[in-house]
Parts: sequence; C-alpha cells; structure tokens
Amino acid sequence: MRKTLSYFLFTLLLAAVACACSDDIDIKQDYEFSVTYLPVPKKLQVNEVAEIRCTLHRDGKYNNVRYYLRYFQYDGKGQLWMGDGKPFLPNDPYEVTDSSFRLYFRSLSEDAHNIEVVFLDSFGKEYPLSFTFNNEQGED
Repeated sequence: MRKTLSYFLFTLLLAAVACACSDDIDIKQDYEFSVTYLPVPKKLQVNEVAEIRCTLHRDGKYNNVRYYLRYFQYDGKGQLWMGDGKPFLPNDPYEVTDSSFRLYFRSLSEDAHNIEVVFLDSFGKEYPLSFTFNNEQGED
C-alpha cells in the first residue's frame, strides 16, 4: 500500500510539473525610454553653435536593442551633428551608441529655427523633442 501511494504521489507530482511548463514564455524586450536634455540657449547668432547635452533613460535593459535619432528642420537653416562633426541629413537615421551624448546645432541664417529630433528604438518606439532658436542680432 505504501509503495502504491508513493507511485501515485510521484505520478501526480510529475503531471503537475509537466502541466506547469509552457511554451508561451514572454520575455520583455521593448522597454519604454525617454531622452532628457539640459537647458539650451533660446537665441543664436548666425554661425553660432548651441550644445544640447542629452541623456537616454531606459525603463529596462535589453542588450540587443538599438537607438537612433533623426531630425527635421521646419524653419530656418542650420546644421545638426553629434561629436564627430559630420552634419546630419534631415530624416536620415543615425545610431545613438551612448546613454549620455551631445548634439550640436549651428545657425546658418537670421531666421528663427524650429527643429524636431525624434529618437527611436529598433522596436519602433519613438520619443520626439522640439527645439526653437531665435535669431540674436549682433551689435553693429
């Protein structure tokens, strides 16, 4: 009787373990993210450069996710680039490899500048930032 009870309990335990296993394991990969930046100047003269210090914040970490940025300038004429000095082309994606980075914007006209920088991850999530720079007239 004792041997039968042991076999029954062993079979019941084995069935419980087998039923507990599932092929529907959901591993989270696409975490939310945001980008913060330090204050930037509101006015720029022609050829003046504004530094935009940014930090990428992630709610979780997945090693295979990649982050990119692209920008579009609605008003004015200027250039945006990261540390290497090569100006970005509007709407082209550029990879962001560090969580802390600097963007630079150079005013090339006396107009007001409105730019939108959109950060996106390899899962398609986006985080937009807008910047406005007005013209600062130099003294004659």
